[in-house]
Amino acid sequence: MNFKSILISFGLVLCASVNAHAVELKYENYIYDSLLETVLLSTNSNVYNPLAIMDLGATNALKLKFDRLKASNEFYQYTFVHCTADWKVSNLQKTEYLEGNTMGSIEEFKFSTNTFQQYVQYELVFPNQDMDLTKSGNYLLIVYRNFDEEDIVLTRRFMVFENETSVTGTVKPATNPSDRFYKQEVDFEVDYKDYLIQNPFNDVNAVILQNNSWNNSIYNLKPQFVNNNILQFNYENENLFNGVSEFRFFDIRSLRNYSQNVAKKFTDSLVNVVLNAGEIQSSKTYVNWIDFNGKRVIQNTDGADVTENGDYTLVHFSLESPNKLLAGDVYVYGELSDWRLNERYKMTYIPERNAYYLAVKLKQSYYNYHYVVPGKNGTVEYAYTEGNHSETENDYTILLYHKDAFYGYDRLIGKAMLNSLTSRDDD
Repeated sequence: MNFKSILISFGLVLCASVNAHAVELKYENYIYDSLLETVLLSTNSNVYNPLAIMDLGATNALKLKFDRLKASNEFYQYTFVHCTADWKVSNLQKTEYLEGNTMGSIEEFKFSTNTFQQYVQYELVFPNQDMDLTKSGNYLLIVYRNFDEEDIVLTRRFMVFENETSVTGTVKPATNPSDRFYKQEVDFEVDYKDYLIQNPFNDVNAVILQNNSWNNSIYNLKPQFVNNNILQFNYENENLFNGVSEFRFFDIRSLRNYSQNVAKKFTDSLVNVVLNAGEIQSSKTYVNWIDFNGKRVIQNTDGADVTENGDYTLVHFSLESPNKLLAGDVYVYGELSDWRLNERYKMTYIPERNAYYLAVKLKQSYYNYHYVVPGKNGTVEYAYTEGNHSETENDYTILLYHKDAFYGYDRLIGKAMLNSLTSRDDD
């Protein structure tokens, strides 16, 4: 083989090596590396996970935490991508929305101790002295490995907010009689008297989320009326959500003591947690209990620091069903699955048990979840497993975007947090 052939062969091997880790970037919350678990992005001091929103120019930083389920550490870097209101890449260049560096390294990490599952926990707080965000709107946090921007390991959505409007609203059972007992209607109005919006019907749109989930969110909602600098969003169909049911839950903050909704525990290579068998409750009447609306609280009550010593367990889910559902596959769903129909949380029907079954590794925590089947266009359907009730307590987030005429990007200028019980209008 001559020298030119050797160079070509070396180049092909190098290209194959570089592209071996390349993945398709998804503008959503996604884990690309199967060794990464328990990814949390929230305000710096909050254990209970709210939606990841920070104020423009303020000090309420966001904190990213995740575990790598190996005893050795990796070198991770991060960057930010500015997005449109519907989560596509915006027209802004990085130098237009980032001040300081355009990438950084995740330098904080700790090794687990006294755990069956060894892991390294990583932590990043931003903005920081190396990188600040100068524009409001939607952002995608991208974490990659070994300075290779194509070797992406995880992505997280977050928002930067500038307080330019006042958003108020109510949640009530659906106005339409056919939906009244099953759906919830989110009506709201926006006061923009101290902010200039030249063409509200074209330049403004709203997004509504239920329980922090982007999967079933309502996008591109336009104002119905404009009156004296008040935008009104009082629809009867466009702003409806399935009421769903209160979330199922289990508590494994302690692996030594009694745990709610846990049938038994046993230990092999990990602590195994067998949950009480679930029942399909689509035909049952509404039952009220306190839940966290699908979220989780990462805590350890066994006396060890959860940051370093929270262990991983193998959790066994089962959903009783006399037959395999014709509606489709069944998934465990909630914040634990990134609010997606995640294949890792897909259950298997076992005819001998008359039940769906799943065993999955989870960190010590208090968990909420639903059993769901696939709906249209990647959404989820509750009617066959959980049922829908307009009485259910749910959280709603309203996000108001304004297209900046000069820069051409979507500014996030208004937000509101509503609850279906505390902001209810039954008239």
